[in-house]
Amino acid sequence: MIIKTLKINKQFYFITTLLSIIIILTGYFFISKSVTFGPELFWNNYSDVNPSESSNDNFIKWVDFNITSEALSKTAKLDITSHNSDSEIKYNWIELLSYLACKNGGNFKNFKQTDLDKLVDQLQNGKSMQELTQNMKYYNYYFNAYSAVLSGFIGNYSIEVEDESGTTHFEDKYGIKAFLPIAKNYNFSHYDDFGASRSYGFKRTHLGNDLMGSIGTPIIAVESGTVEHLGWNQYGGWRVGIRSLDGKRYYYYAHLRKNHPYVSGLTEGSKVTAGDVIGYLGMTGYSTKENVNNINVPHLYFGLQLILDESQVDGNNEIWIDVYNIIEFLMQNRSSVFMNNSETKDYVRKYNLKE
Repeated sequence: MIIKTLKINKQFYFITTLLSIIIILTGYFFISKSVTFGPELFWNNYSDVNPSESSNDNFIKWVDFNITSEALSKTAKLDITSHNSDSEIKYNWIELLSYLACKNGGNFKNFKQTDLDKLVDQLQNGKSMQELTQNMKYYNYYFNAYSAVLSGFIGNYSIEVEDESGTTHFEDKYGIKAFLPIAKNYNFSHYDDFGASRSYGFKRTHLGNDLMGSIGTPIIAVESGTVEHLGWNQYGGWRVGIRSLDGKRYYYYAHLRKNHPYVSGLTEGSKVTAGDVIGYLGMTGYSTKENVNNINVPHLYFGLQLILDESQVDGNNEIWIDVYNIIEFLMQNRSSVFMNNSETKDYVRKYNLKE
């Protein structure tokens, strides 16, 4: 009886030990593969293959956009100046930013001017970006991620300019063609509140940037696109969602003005041009009843969602980025407006733009 018990105990000990080892190894494998911070977590299924040959799962799943306004401005200046001066070496700010991300581990708090200066020197001395980045494992990830965010911000466009006589004409330009969402000469304030807690209805994370201002401040389309959503939502109040022309960016503007939230004539399906007036700042929302002011402080909720696959439109796969530094960057390009209808008190842009 004792011998039999010992045999059973030995078998039990062996089985439990084996199971423990399997559980530990499985847990280690899961953690090492899944709980990783950085592009490697969401880059494994992405490649630069032809979209027609790729699987349905071949797209970026996550973007941590933390590029500072300083880095955005410095690389944008290099890009724009090199194009406008017809320099032999023309810089692409997204390429520059992607290279810098590889150097600083994707954290622009570690941005160094010396890294940018060295890169520019190497390009000036004949090196190509392909040569300089061929051994950077995540360069393609950063380039595709940052392109998804910034590809509509800089490029060629034509805009009306006014001469001394007050006559306007179109001039071709190369530069920043995206606009701050607050019209020129209207004050506002903001801070980096992305990720803050919100509790109305249910506890959730704040996925935008609140721009505090005065009721009635004209709200501007940051980029050209199509109005996908327009109307009341108990959380955002009167809101409008605009999809960029390439389909990769969805701009969300919420808490618009009570009674007259949108510029007259704006509907779902409307085409808007970067710099157009689309609505007016307010404090609607946080109410199941339509057209109610229930926000404590007048402000614009401004958000930017990346959509690299239609599965990311709604649900757990959504990618919203921190737009604080984008707002800081776009302060250098604001749309001038004026009231063109005394009855509706609607505003329109002063200078038209063509892309």
